[in-house]
Amino acid sequence: MKMTRKNLNDVLILYPEGKITLGDGDQELGEAVRTELEKGARKILIDFTKVSYLDSSGIGELVGCFTSIKNKNGELRICGMNAKIFGLMKMTSLHSVFEVRDTEAEALSDF
Repeated sequence: MKMTRKNLNDVLILYPEGKITLGDGDQELGEAVRTELEKGARKILIDFTKVSYLDSSGIGELVGCFTSIKNKNGELRICGMNAKIFGLMKMTSLHSVFEVRDTEAEALSDF
């Protein structure tokens, strides 16, 4: 999995690309979030536009990211999920836990 980052005002935006599955991107996502938290980021947006697949391990890592951010009194937003990934979020009822938006602009305006 490839990860790029962008700072926009006081929001850090992470752009994972590829699959987030067991052994292929799951740990990288968590490490990226924890690293940015240690650097002081408190408003984090993860843009899933270029993520093609997310499995249960990726979901678990996303929950871990959410917990890490909340423990640092931060906020997490997610945007750009394709229908398959959002369907998985709905099936696990996590769409009601995470702040999920369709677009980056919508997610940024909610911070």
